[in-house]
Amino acid sequence: MTDAATAPAPVSDRRTDVPFEPGVGAHLEHSAEPQDVRWTFAPFDVAAAWTKGWVDWTTNAVRRGSTPLGVLADAQRFWSVATERKQPAWSTPFRVVREWPVARLLDFSTEPGSDVVPTVFLPPQAGHASTIVDHAPGQSQVVTALEEGLTRLFVVDWLGATTATKDTTVEDYVKVLDETLAQLGGRANLVGDCQGGWLATIYAALRPGSVASLTIGAAPIDFHAGAGAIQDWVDSMGSEEDPMLGYRLLVEANGGVHRGELQVNGFKMMEPAGELTRLADLWANVGDPEHVERYRRFVSWFETPQDMPGAFYLWTVEHLFLNNELVAGTLQVGDETVDLGRITMPVNLLAGTGDHITPPGQVWALAEHVSTPPEDVSSHFVEAGHLGLFMGRRALKEHWAPLFRSVREKTAVAPAQSKPAPKPASAPKTSAAKKAPAKKAPAKKAPVQTAPTAKTEPASTPVAKPSTARKDSPKKA
Repeated sequence: MTDAATAPAPVSDRRTDVPFEPGVGAHLEHSAEPQDVRWTFAPFDVAAAWTKGWVDWTTNAVRRGSTPLGVLADAQRFWSVATERKQPAWSTPFRVVREWPVARLLDFSTEPGSDVVPTVFLPPQAGHASTIVDHAPGQSQVVTALEEGLTRLFVVDWLGATTATKDTTVEDYVKVLDETLAQLGGRANLVGDCQGGWLATIYAALRPGSVASLTIGAAPIDFHAGAGAIQDWVDSMGSEEDPMLGYRLLVEANGGVHRGELQVNGFKMMEPAGELTRLADLWANVGDPEHVERYRRFVSWFETPQDMPGAFYLWTVEHLFLNNELVAGTLQVGDETVDLGRITMPVNLLAGTGDHITPPGQVWALAEHVSTPPEDVSSHFVEAGHLGLFMGRRALKEHWAPLFRSVREKTAVAPAQSKPAPKPASAPKTSAAKKAPAKKAPAKKAPVQTAPTAKTEPASTPVAKPSTARKDSPKKA
């Protein structure tokens, strides 16, 4: 006889139709509020979550006919899963085709010899492993893209920083992408999530001839738009005289490396009730093996920190988060100016309705700066939080799948060539005073967009409208 505590939960207990995104805060009542409000209401959110967790666990235990021994088994399983930490793992087979000190190029292709344009994923590099793009069976951007015909598919797997790579710069990452695209024939689709999205955007502006299409999800482009949680912390870390002071001290204290655990703890502080809330959810569903496995996979990824090069981290904070130079048109990478107006390829934008890390306005801003024809710009408003946008089942099925299908159709086949395409000429340097982005491209209609799933965003409201929030530097004397 099977113990009720170890038997699979009844089908009615399963929540496989709900995107599993614990810890991102999209399900919390105050996730969209300012940082001080989240901290004020955190005890109440936690109390409400645990009250519901106990009620749900009791209901499920009764339904399962759990005995006193079964209750003890539930408690043991909860403790084991809550304290277990495994290394993040890829869910889909791949082979390593190139390595650098800071990254590896992984080949997931199912039709390596086909003439389909290669697609390169740039995962977030923000204190976690790159496996988020291939998180789990049924929750994989990689598999979704393969199933929709992007059968020559590669992922840049960012490696944790060491003392040998602590001085890695953005120019070094651009070089990695140069060598990646050269190896793949000189032209590819780029797909970037969060930090990987703004890096993909920078690269597309520097090498427009090498990028067949650009897709970014939850990627900040206008870093001062909206009311993002990150900006609250950016504003509090420095001083009027030296906005970078706190960041430099953190990096110097760790030998020139930005510690991944600091980044992970920072995300937790942005959503103070998140960790205890997801533990309450685990307790409520501890008798459901599928829920437990999904929790285990997520926590293995979220709680396993990955260090970042200090030089790259400080560059990002200063030039993007503080000075907002990407949309200002003043961002310098090496001896080149990053001009978003040079982007003319098809562009796809995805933002989450409950994303407290990257508010939608930070993503939509790209549509206002590129020279891509309006009919080739698509915006997708996804009912998800920050990470749910990448690994939520509904987001993958309803938004990413048709988007990847469209990319496959628009980019057709790779050009017939035996040598990499020549590197496009650099854009001439342009000072902020002389640059006039608004005159660079003719006025255009709002980008083509899917119907928003959030009831709070009327369908008639253009999601790509220019943002007027926080265009100035957050620090003024």
